[in-house]
Amino acid sequence: MGLLDKLRGELVDIVEWVDDSRHTLVWRFPRYRNQIKQGAKLIVRPGQEAIFVSQGRLADVFEPGTHELTTGNLPILSTLMGWPYGFDSPIKSEVYFVSTRQITDLKWGTPNPVILRDPDFGPLRMRAFGTYTLRAANPATLLEELVGTDGSFEADEVTELLRSMIVESFARVIGELGIPALDLAANYPTVAARVREDVAARIDDEYGLEVPQLMLVNLSLPEEVEQAVDARSSMTAIGDMNAFQAYQMGRSMPAAATTPGGGAAGEGMGLGMGLAMAGRLMQSPGLGVAVATPPPPPSTVWHLVRDGVTQGPVDGGRLAEFIAVGTVGPETLLWTAGMDGWTPAARIPQLSAMFTAAAPPPPPPPPPTAG
Repeated sequence: MGLLDKLRGELVDIVEWVDDSRHTLVWRFPRYRNQIKQGAKLIVRPGQEAIFVSQGRLADVFEPGTHELTTGNLPILSTLMGWPYGFDSPIKSEVYFVSTRQITDLKWGTPNPVILRDPDFGPLRMRAFGTYTLRAANPATLLEELVGTDGSFEADEVTELLRSMIVESFARVIGELGIPALDLAANYPTVAARVREDVAARIDDEYGLEVPQLMLVNLSLPEEVEQAVDARSSMTAIGDMNAFQAYQMGRSMPAAATTPGGGAAGEGMGLGMGLAMAGRLMQSPGLGVAVATPPPPPSTVWHLVRDGVTQGPVDGGRLAEFIAVGTVGPETLLWTAGMDGWTPAARIPQLSAMFTAAAPPPPPPPPPTAG
């Protein structure tokens, strides 16, 4: 650097920081060989604090406002005292600006599920995520513990540490509270407040930071547990399962009856659903439906042809009498519901046994022979 640049470096300075970044926590003011001049103007804007470091030690902290830097208020030498050293002051001074406003768009989450014991579901895996804000509460501690000699210190350099603290605190708090999983939604503020208090107590003393706000946005359960909860909710909403099944059967019967190509299978399915629905209605209490007991099936009745004339109907007992006296013979044509047509009586399975020929009586003994 030439002599002219050195002379310009000895002029009165304006020391300030216009923060264009939303995530910078600490920024060091760049000066030629770290020399802060006599009578320099220090401008500290709202949301900032300025820290002077002289000879490696913290000299002073300035609040928002405009300050004139003189040897009367800072332990630094005047410009004239630097002349004997060729404009190279023997005392080095640095200015660090610290942002004290909140950084709001920070997120946290559990990288792995947290295992807890739930009173309803037993051992349970749970994930959580949310947001938090960060602010420098003690600039001097922050500078000493985290920044050191860095020219710029970003919030990203400490968020990994904070997320680990938040997740650790969340796992401990959720286990201590013992809130059932189904009741956690109503207790998000309680859980978040406990976690924030626990984290804030650690980072304030150790790192000069604070977490003004911490929010729990969502707690998620494993997919199979969510499905079980949905099924339980559906059952509770349905209420009387017997009445619901009867209603569903009643709705499906018209559709089954109008299904093309259903044929006998469709008729059988409809009959089965009807009988099942009737059974459900009979078993369902409080429905107010009176279901009459079906009558017993009627006995078989027969029609017969004698001398070319159709006669009947006659019941089974009367037909047995006709067969016994010979009025109905093996070749007499009979018909009853369910038969394809007129059939000889001896060929009908339920009547064929009545036409089996009885064994003849034994022959008489031979007459005695004459002696």
